Amino acid sequence: MFETLSYFSLQQYWWIIISLLAGILVFLTFVQGGQSLIYTLGKTETEQKVIINSLGRKWEFTFTTLVTFGGAFFASFPLFYSTSFGGAYWVWMAILFCFVIQAVAYEFRTKPSNFLGRKTYEAFLIANGFLGTILLGTAIGTFFTGSEFSVNKNNLTLISNPVISQWESPWRGLEALMNIQNIALGLAVFFLARVLGLLYIMNNLSDKNIFDRAKCNLWFNAVPFLAFFLFFLIRLMFIDGFSYDPVNHFVTMEASKYFNNLLQMPVNTSILLTGIAGVLFGIIRTLYHPYTRGIWFAGAGTILTVFSLFILAGFNHTAYYPSTYDLQSSLTIENSSSSRFTLTVMSYLSLAVPFVILYIFYAWRAMNSTKIDADELEKDHHSY
Repeated sequence: MFETLSYFSLQQYWWIIISLLAGILVFLTFVQGGQSLIYTLGKTETEQKVIINSLGRKWEFTFTTLVTFGGAFFASFPLFYSTSFGGAYWVWMAILFCFVIQAVAYEFRTKPSNFLGRKTYEAFLIANGFLGTILLGTAIGTFFTGSEFSVNKNNLTLISNPVISQWESPWRGLEALMNIQNIALGLAVFFLARVLGLLYIMNNLSDKNIFDRAKCNLWFNAVPFLAFFLFFLIRLMFIDGFSYDPVNHFVTMEASKYFNNLLQMPVNTSILLTGIAGVLFGIIRTLYHPYTRGIWFAGAGTILTVFSLFILAGFNHTAYYPSTYDLQSSLTIENSSSSRFTLTVMSYLSLAVPFVILYIFYAWRAMNSTKIDADELEKDHHSY
């Protein structure tokens, strides 16, 4: 089946998978968003315990998706992996560190030999909620704004130093924090994660006090999310983008490239608008009605929106990882992918993805069979 596809079609197929994984990952950051609100929503130790356990039952989904996203990116587009992870290692190490301390916090917070104390591990969870989301959004922002690196595949012939990619900034990825476009997306992801976290907690917990506080805080997080996201999206429509010729692969700057992509890819534009509408519906319906299922509309909308943004960055002859140091070093889905054979074999393996999604759905339903409250936790032998 996949053998009949052209090499370019296989490259597009895998960019679609990467885009879908990115959307699922951003949706699952509701765990991080909820963690940043532990003390805001929980005013007593019991309430805080209920919130932490509600989020703790889902944190592995986020962590696993992050690893899967990184692994799929590495296998399908190895030149991006070697360039970004090998060059901008400070920002990626910071992101990974944030997720590692999250795992440590959930595993050791209530252990008898917890010599650091519960508050320390709760601080780890809050730090993961703040830094993990902002840094992740900022890193994604570089897909549109570019980074300072150079690529020379001829270096593979050098026995003394066979390094293809060279990072040209001493900040090793942290320079992304100096770009207002990246920061806007980072803050948009942060407040979106909090919005999703609030919607999830309202759906998952059976506690009126926490529900009322969550609904009140939804206003204070939805407004800045919309402000930062609209700033990012509107500015994206007017900045110059990185376009490449499909014949000679020569990279040039194109005025309003991403706006042109919206016009030239109407299906993807429809997905973007549907995603935004889903997020808004989930928020507005929850704010004005005693509604607990806003997480599903906002979550599905998040997946569609992020998916369409990734398509916007990589399709229509667009460099998805631009180089501001050397335009011709910019990475595209054509010049950075694995071989045709590798992509073909991986494509067959990707057929197992729907079964994994069904398993996650089944496990999720099993965990959410009853709403969490203090009494339910007393019966749980594995509480966080």
